Amino acid sequence: MKLLFIGNLGGMEILLIVLLVLLLFGGKKIPELMRGIGKGVKSFRDGMDGKEDPTDTDNQSK
Repeated sequence: MKLLFIGNLGGMEILLIVLLVLLLFGGKKIPELMRGIGKGVKSFRDGMDGKEDPTDTDNQSK
């Protein structure tokens, strides 16, 4: 399956992007960034499936 947003990126372009991200965020911030993105994607998928977040206090008070 071809990802739509990647297009025709080659190896050198991907390497350049990875190096740029490493320079901007540093080695210690990248795991935090990936963890946050993963939680956001999971939350989005759960919302699309109609599942509620058990830690969401706004829905419990209604």
